[in-house]
Amino acid sequence: MPSKLRELSLEEVGRSLHSNAIHLLRDVRTEDSAMGIGPAQASALSVVVFGGPLSLNELAKAEQVRPSTMSRIVEALVREGLIRRETNRDDRRSIIISSTDKGTKIIHEGRSRREKRLIKLLSQLDADEIRCLGRASRILSRILVAKHS
Repeated sequence: MPSKLRELSLEEVGRSLHSNAIHLLRDVRTEDSAMGIGPAQASALSVVVFGGPLSLNELAKAEQVRPSTMSRIVEALVREGLIRRETNRDDRRSIIISSTDKGTKIIHEGRSRREKRLIKLLSQLDADEIRCLGRASRILSRILVAKHS
């Protein structure tokens, strides 16, 4: 007779999701070394590629770092030819950061490698477990979208 799993409390679910999210990210980000840039640079570049052009301050806020820290990250990405800085037409005192074709290509390739690694992990699950994770993913997306609305 199969054993029943006990229901987890809200706190236990939160703790478990937090721990598993960290471990999952650590696992899939092992693929990032193929990009040839560090984690902070990859994260900032990803924000620019998927979020579109933005100011240095907006990028620093998105990455939860100080503008001076982001300035160093941006400088390294410019040297690598992955992003460009342009004067903001609306406010000539600020710059707009956007991705180059090379930067966009690197991030999309990196994302593809991460997704393939994740799919390989998920391929160990049965159909019911995959459906359950699909539902959980939609639920998480819904609450995250609501938070940012």
